[in-house]
Amino acid sequence: MSETVQQHKALLLFLTLVTLAFIWILLPFYGAVFWAVILGILFAPLQRRLLLRLGWRRNLAAGATLLVCVLIAILPVIVISTLLVQEGAALYKSIESGQLDIAGYIERFKDMLPAFVQNGLERMGMANLEGLRDKIAKSAMQGSQFFASQAVSFGQGTFDLLVSFGVMLYLLFFFLRDGAELARKVRASLPLAEQQKRRLQLKFNRVVRATVKGNLVVALTQGALGGIIFGMLGIPSPLVWAVLMAFLSLLPAVGAGIVWVPVAIYFLATGALWKGVVLIAFGLFVIGLVDNLLRPILVGKDTKMPDYLILLSTLGGLAVFGLNGFVIGPLIAALFMSSWAIFVSTKPQVQLPS
Repeated sequence: MSETVQQHKALLLFLTLVTLAFIWILLPFYGAVFWAVILGILFAPLQRRLLLRLGWRRNLAAGATLLVCVLIAILPVIVISTLLVQEGAALYKSIESGQLDIAGYIERFKDMLPAFVQNGLERMGMANLEGLRDKIAKSAMQGSQFFASQAVSFGQGTFDLLVSFGVMLYLLFFFLRDGAELARKVRASLPLAEQQKRRLQLKFNRVVRATVKGNLVVALTQGALGGIIFGMLGIPSPLVWAVLMAFLSLLPAVGAGIVWVPVAIYFLATGALWKGVVLIAFGLFVIGLVDNLLRPILVGKDTKMPDYLILLSTLGGLAVFGLNGFVIGPLIAALFMSSWAIFVSTKPQVQLPS
């Protein structure tokens, strides 16, 4: 018996080492693998419908699903990213040449403040806005310079990008074709009761679909609406602001207001009253309404997580995993809650002696 136990421990140690080594060699392509899994889960229902319509020809159904995925999910991201880099580079050139004077905007904003506000700032020792003006101008320069540098690095890293993109598409095809079988193998390998494994898998799939579809729909809608109103009001580089609002809208309770509220205040302070009023009304009753209506329906209903937990897990995921973190963070939080719920519901109850 002891020899069998030792062999089992040795096998577990060997399995752990081999698994860690396998993860290590996949790290350079973790983003490609991750998004292949996520897109495979999102498009699995379409894959099943096409499989029935195409007479259970798995390769044909997987290929058709992959084509749909590229057209509606991947190609628009590539086009928007390319346009964003180009517009960001143009914004950097405008700031660098002085055509777009950020410091001048801050100075005019200061001069347009009411007298009682300026007096209050003086009493609090905040009348000198030179430091703030310089910081904002420097931040704008650094942000636009980032996009300009991305335009250069994009060309230099084209080969790596194409390799990662090819790996993702290759894996996605097999995840679509063999996803159900792979899911069964993963479930069979987990040392849990069948009911617990089914519960965790359902939670995993629901959170992925709710987080990606829900958050992306909200983000894209708010970003598009914000970019449209910024363009109509004559604000430079509306696509850059649209993408920024889309990213910020991933954060519940914060959202795109971080961008449009200061712009509306600037309009009001500098005398462009109608622009400020239009932007405030549009932000509250159009952009804000999208968040209040769509997010609970698409995200909260499936994840059943409170807003504060979604906010913290999204921020933490973005800080640790970068852009992929807006999915990884809420996913880890949801699995954490599900695992503890399963543990609490299945642990033996201790009977106290009477």
